[in-house]
Amino acid sequence: MPVSKLDITKREPYDNGTSFGDAGAYERIDGLLTFAVDPEHPVNAAIVDLGLAPVNADGNVEFQSDVTILAPVDPARGRGSALVELPNRGRKLSPRQFNRSAVDVSADGVVPAGDGFLMRHGFTVVWIGWQWDVFRSPSLMGLEPPYALIGGQPIVGQTVVEVHTSQLERTKLLANRLHKPNPVADLEQHDAILTVRDYEDGEVTVIPRSEWSFAKEAGNDVVPSNEHICYANGFQPGKLYHVIYNAIGAPVVGTGLLAVRDIGGFLRSDHGDNPFAGSIERTYAFGISQTGRMLRHFIYLGLNTCEDGQMAYDGIIPHVAGARRGEFNHRFGQPSVQSTPGFGHGFPFADDEMEDIYSARSEGLLSRLRETGNVPKVIYSNTSAEYWRGDNSLMHTDPGGIRDAEPPETSRIYLFASTQHGPGNLPQNNVNANDGAIGRYGFNLVEYTPLLRAELINLDQWVRDGVEPPASAYPRLADGSAVAPVQVLEHFKDIPDVHLPDPERLPVLRTVDLGPKAAHGIGTYPVTEGERYRGYVSTVDEDGNEVAGIRLPDLTVPIGTHTGWNPRHPDTGGADQIMSMQGFTKFFARTRADREASNDPRLSIQERYTDKEHYLNAVRNQAEVLAYDRYILPEDIDTVVSDASRRWDIALAE
Repeated sequence: MPVSKLDITKREPYDNGTSFGDAGAYERIDGLLTFAVDPEHPVNAAIVDLGLAPVNADGNVEFQSDVTILAPVDPARGRGSALVELPNRGRKLSPRQFNRSAVDVSADGVVPAGDGFLMRHGFTVVWIGWQWDVFRSPSLMGLEPPYALIGGQPIVGQTVVEVHTSQLERTKLLANRLHKPNPVADLEQHDAILTVRDYEDGEVTVIPRSEWSFAKEAGNDVVPSNEHICYANGFQPGKLYHVIYNAIGAPVVGTGLLAVRDIGGFLRSDHGDNPFAGSIERTYAFGISQTGRMLRHFIYLGLNTCEDGQMAYDGIIPHVAGARRGEFNHRFGQPSVQSTPGFGHGFPFADDEMEDIYSARSEGLLSRLRETGNVPKVIYSNTSAEYWRGDNSLMHTDPGGIRDAEPPETSRIYLFASTQHGPGNLPQNNVNANDGAIGRYGFNLVEYTPLLRAELINLDQWVRDGVEPPASAYPRLADGSAVAPVQVLEHFKDIPDVHLPDPERLPVLRTVDLGPKAAHGIGTYPVTEGERYRGYVSTVDEDGNEVAGIRLPDLTVPIGTHTGWNPRHPDTGGADQIMSMQGFTKFFARTRADREASNDPRLSIQERYTDKEHYLNAVRNQAEVLAYDRYILPEDIDTVVSDASRRWDIALAE
């Protein structure tokens, strides 16, 4: 058993001892898991540099992870199912996604119960630290990795850091977001490179080495730093920069993947330190965005088999991951990287084996798992934003974008139609709290968490009882619902006060050549970007709402237009580009007179509904249809109606 011990640091009643229906009261356990993995075991062979890490007296590689567990005090009252969430950049997100909590985990680590959905349904909820570069705190979980050595010395090698700012800055940390950097090996290295482009797929310009340094601003001075870059002219808002340099000290990044795998096996084991031995029968892995991409990488590497040959996870939900993977198993990998061309952008994209039109490789995400066994049930859910960034449709087309490719029987694919990366919420705003970017329009308000809740229950019933989930729902080439983004933008030309992004500056996915050692997880930078893959989005109806995927009443009984794209605000630069991950909501005119005054082709709210009661009755009818089809749960019909009621009030108040 790779988990050698669990040190419990705190054990206390959860949510002040609240009783959650049939499951009763919950407890919270916080601790530290120590892993000891065999670097020679075949199931660990895919982990880059694991064989270069120091070993203990038993010949195993050790590392430690933070762990938090919420479980019924009486295990017999639980569901027998554990949901393991991979913290997104150290953060616990399932309280918002499943329990509809209005607030995030607090700075001191309090996990809000929200409406208690996960607890009322008896799930044991587990979070495991996996990301090496997170600055750990009471609210942020991480992993203490081993470091690879060659000849007993730290490794020196290339890495690349992306800088994309929404305001003028001269100094930036050499990390994606506020994480631990890969430190610079030599502050004076003359072959380090800084490049700039106007947009993701734009022409690359090299900035002279004399204009920047590995340094940071300190008051009125600039002082050397092996963790920062200082550019005298300043990083311009909206532009995209990449700094390429030699770093020193390579963590074995892929041990995060092993931590995720082995917590799954541990929960179902009879290990002496397992506080739930005998009570957990099924395990599910859940990841959002970054960690959804990590789960795709986990699947691709065939890691669902533990060292003892047992299955780690019965089911997996990669949510809003798109068709990408990431830097989760590479030398000097930065797990938070998303848009930088590199290891996460490579073929394959779909579950089933296909031939890549550019490399002639034949492979699928499930290829390795099918060879070794232990293929889990997988439900992929994505929003419109993952389609608009140029990659998501590759999950269900051939690599050439010529024909549809149905998912295998063990998988489902869902588009949450006309949604953005995160669930919509009120009050509407246009500022992304993660990076300070500002949208030209207020963000998308469609609240899709009822779809996600049903997805989890459907997965559990699929594994436990063999009840198959509803059919996949996504844009298809065969019926014309999958179209090029430029075709959708044409529709929006008639909607007043909508600034369209430049079609030539929309994100795209290209082939990447990472050099001769790429197969060993070692990149050569700058990468060579090559041929462009075709990306599709859902076509839209007369109101500008998407026609493919699962359509909530916001689309079938609409009071506005909802998109998965939103132009950047001119104040933050790059006004002809779209924001990463964000969409917008523009309500219909309130009255016919208002509509005609603005030449809006969309019928007004007054022309569609006699009053609020008429509207909400129609919403309830559509919610009942979704519940009948099992895309939402019956218990969430009232939730969907309540959400629609709030949006009606906002639309009519404008």
